Amino acid sequence: MKVNTDLHLHSKYSMASSRKMELPTIAREASKKGMELLGTGDCTHPKWLEEIKKFSISNEDIRIEGIYFIPTTEIEDNKRVHHLLILPSISKAEELAERISPFGNLEADGRPNVNLNGIEIAEIAKDLGALIGPCHAFTPWTALYGYHDSLQSCYGYMTGYVSFLELGLSADSDYADRIEELHRLTFLSNSDAHSPSTNKLAREFTQFDVPEITFDGLKKAILRKQGYRATLNVGFFPEEGKYNRSACIKCFTQYSLPEAVEHNWRCSVCRGILKKGVLDRIKELADFKEPRHPDHRSPYLHLIPLTEIIQMALGHSSVQTKGVKTVWNILVEHFGNEVEALIHSEPEDLKVVNKRIVDAILAFRKGNVIIHPGGGGHYGWLELPENFKVEKFESCMKEGSGMKKNSKYSKCGQVKQIDHIVFSDLGKINHVKKNEKKFKKKNEELNNEKIDNSKCQSSLFDF
Repeated sequence: MKVNTDLHLHSKYSMASSRKMELPTIAREASKKGMELLGTGDCTHPKWLEEIKKFSISNEDIRIEGIYFIPTTEIEDNKRVHHLLILPSISKAEELAERISPFGNLEADGRPNVNLNGIEIAEIAKDLGALIGPCHAFTPWTALYGYHDSLQSCYGYMTGYVSFLELGLSADSDYADRIEELHRLTFLSNSDAHSPSTNKLAREFTQFDVPEITFDGLKKAILRKQGYRATLNVGFFPEEGKYNRSACIKCFTQYSLPEAVEHNWRCSVCRGILKKGVLDRIKELADFKEPRHPDHRSPYLHLIPLTEIIQMALGHSSVQTKGVKTVWNILVEHFGNEVEALIHSEPEDLKVVNKRIVDAILAFRKGNVIIHPGGGGHYGWLELPENFKVEKFESCMKEGSGMKKNSKYSKCGQVKQIDHIVFSDLGKINHVKKNEKKFKKKNEELNNEKIDNSKCQSSLFDF
């Protein structure tokens, strides 16, 4: 049984989260996105745990209108490394809260900060029968490889118990599989959503083949038992991450690693601090020049939420415009959910909307996009090549709706041709295709350009 999952999100009790992050709303919006299984997030927060109980059918069964939930939480340790825990039941979530409550204020934030290290958190997870792995593992803040050089450094003798790694929006399988110690782990793609908006919830997700939609079924897939496993990761282009390239945290000028070292990690333009990017961190940690994917590794598809593709095709300034919402609703109603429209639909069937939007969807499927890498805390962003940009046309769907003329695009960036998976062959692929990723070196135009905030991706991690 194939299920689409988003196992890392947050409740309304987490810092900087929308008040709309309530279970019925999350379930309703997740259904539109094509998800079947979600993590509850924040399951150690007393008030959120009570709300989880209200929607539980039993200790191990939490369902709302056909959407299944499994208790999950993100925990920040005493070195600011974030860990994702996936728990078997509500009672185990209660035990987890009891075990960590002496080490942090569980009511202060849905994502608790505790005075425990990675080893101690993993020990507790094992005692409870929970699964554990690092969240957004490569970002320079609050991540495993931001503070450690290896899994062993963080988890010590408990390293063997760690079963998965969350890639995060600044990395994909090609990045992570250059590090040999990660080959045994299952890679997760999750949203880390703080809002139920269409471009936040399930903006990254993992498809699993499971025997049943339960914790035990998911555990078999993550541990790759009895032939079950992750079958697909869907996520952003890594360059969109706000720490993908090494860059100044004040003016966002980007530097190669040798240049950053030469300047003693100080910006030559404004003297701001340079923050090491994920790409350079991977190069430091890499055991291999090119990724070496193990046989169990699932395919990775680079995509962004459908609303953002529509926004680019229409040249609108936001995913919240009436035109974008109208087209998104037409596609979701026609295909049943976003995953079907974005990934599995046939080009001919997409013609319920304007050809420009169809062409944009197909362009993203093929990886024909211009990528402006992020760095220094500034998001990267994408744009369509010139032949896909809207200049002026009368309608955005067959029924008719006005559109805004496309705004001026930056000239930096590159057309990124990805050796993409053929969508019709997804079910036949047992491992990720190897491909060579080439990145242009920093140039003066990129370094000195003032990035247009209106075009920066807003659908990335919101810490």
